[in-house]
Amino acid sequence: MDNLIESKQMISTIVDITWERIFLKLDVRIDFSGDAGRKTPPDFYFVNGRYEGKAKARLLSVDGNVYHLCLNITNTGEKQCLPSGTYSLIVCQNGKIMAKSVVDRMLVPKMSDCSRNFLYAGRGKAYTVTFFVNEGEDDLPFCMYTMASAKVGTSFPSYEKKRHGITLNPLKKAKKWYHKNHRALKVKLYHHYLNKYSSKRNGKTVLFMSEQSEVLGTNEKAVMDRMVARGMESEYTILQSCRSSVSNPKMGYKSWLEMLKKLAMSDFVILDDHAPVFDWLKVDPETTVVQLWHAGAGFKSSGYSRWGHIGCPAPQSCHRQYKYGIAGSKSIAPFFSEVWGINDSRVLPTGMPRIDEYLDPDYRKEKTEALYQEYPLCKGKKVILFAPTYRGRNKADAHYPYELIDFDKLYQLCGEEYVVLFKMHPWVAAPVPLEEKQKDRFADVGRYPNINDLFYITDLLITDYSSNIFEYSLMRKPMLFFAFDEIPYSFSRGFHRNYRESAPGKVCETFEEVLEAIAKQDFEYQKVEEYVEKHFDYIDSNASDRVIDWIILGNIPEKIKEEIRIEDETAAGVHLLDFSSLSLTGGEGENGDSEE
Repeated sequence: MDNLIESKQMISTIVDITWERIFLKLDVRIDFSGDAGRKTPPDFYFVNGRYEGKAKARLLSVDGNVYHLCLNITNTGEKQCLPSGTYSLIVCQNGKIMAKSVVDRMLVPKMSDCSRNFLYAGRGKAYTVTFFVNEGEDDLPFCMYTMASAKVGTSFPSYEKKRHGITLNPLKKAKKWYHKNHRALKVKLYHHYLNKYSSKRNGKTVLFMSEQSEVLGTNEKAVMDRMVARGMESEYTILQSCRSSVSNPKMGYKSWLEMLKKLAMSDFVILDDHAPVFDWLKVDPETTVVQLWHAGAGFKSSGYSRWGHIGCPAPQSCHRQYKYGIAGSKSIAPFFSEVWGINDSRVLPTGMPRIDEYLDPDYRKEKTEALYQEYPLCKGKKVILFAPTYRGRNKADAHYPYELIDFDKLYQLCGEEYVVLFKMHPWVAAPVPLEEKQKDRFADVGRYPNINDLFYITDLLITDYSSNIFEYSLMRKPMLFFAFDEIPYSFSRGFHRNYRESAPGKVCETFEEVLEAIAKQDFEYQKVEEYVEKHFDYIDSNASDRVIDWIILGNIPEKIKEEIRIEDETAAGVHLLDFSSLSLTGGEGENGDSEE
């Protein structure tokens, strides 16, 4: 590209640097020389010291001559983090290099505070983003340095000879060797099966897979059952692999053989949760991996949305291998693409397959009758369902602070009008501490298998940060949010959107506020209708069919295909741009940049 920086037709000055989770946001003021170039919006590229374009910033909005830019540092458009290197922000227009961004003098003292360390791998590794200006240059050129690093020691190395104890017996040696090399062996075994079955694959083998449970998740089962109902078994081979490898990491060798064999045979792999095996086993590129995420759309951050927090993924993980994911609507697709580190366009707004059954009137009638038989205290009463998420890091220490619930006052408030069903998160082992005298108005329904069924008889849902609001909203009934720990929870878990603005109901900080809201019927119900409108492109029982038609049969709507093509080509096109003429203006290459 021609380099017109010296002509100073355009001056680019960064006036602010902020972060929103994994999104780097830059405010850039563009000063034009006269009226030159005002009609065509400029493009902004991150260019490393080798004069290679590595990412294009997304233009969010323009306010006068200030351009608000955004870059997802975990996904530059090709399912990878911005590579390690030293970057300048280069402004281009009409295929020409117009400006190299500098930093406003008022911002310079604050730049170090804008730097970030994103910890991962048990906090043993970090991805760092550091901002500075080049020394010795009067115009304060903007520089950004990214680097992936690992934990290192801080003491002098020891050269003492190791003292060897008793020699291990052959069996222990073999176990130690296997523990160290088992992943490499499994990768080799997978490729052995790939070589064996690749010539036999015909694009019509579908594997429904779970590494979290020994039974299929509801989204997967809905799609599989629909394939069978449509008679697709005669043309497609439908396989299942369901293992609890997360809770039982020492799966037997036979289990691994069976799973890897099925994986190698499959043209489609359908998931509904994180599969840890894919964090280190790269799936054949010819295999289409699809994520039918088990949760609808709550508030809690997960995956790359909570990068830098405990339990977040590494730069390369299972999520990077998804060709497609699904969501309830196009407007919420970015919530999921952020989590998985993939492009927005590849999150298809098919709707959640499990909602097909949920919205079926015959199923609803059947379950409603069964629920009144199982919980007769609900007959003729208004039902409050108390269904929060768990607290704690994981399943092992999951709990809920029952002491925050004033059971006596809630019981009195119920009177003859209400009953309360308590449905705690499945990971919370401790039962709800109900007294015997309260059981005419209270019931612990923790063992009931499907919370969605309970929504049919529920008149008011009390929750906090759970995604159960997604399905419940379709009942178009009120909700309350008991968010006693909103600030610490948002810090430890993270929210992928503003909690107060997006909660479809009244948010209460204390249980007293919850009781008062129920007594006054103060639920801020209008937020429910707004939530439904935003989160559902389709409210029907055809989500499973859309997953089958769009993904398995390859009939993605043309408009979405075009969006996918544009996003893919834009990301790939950055690498084809020639920024070598920047060497004529100096500065960029002096850092001996490096990297991948």
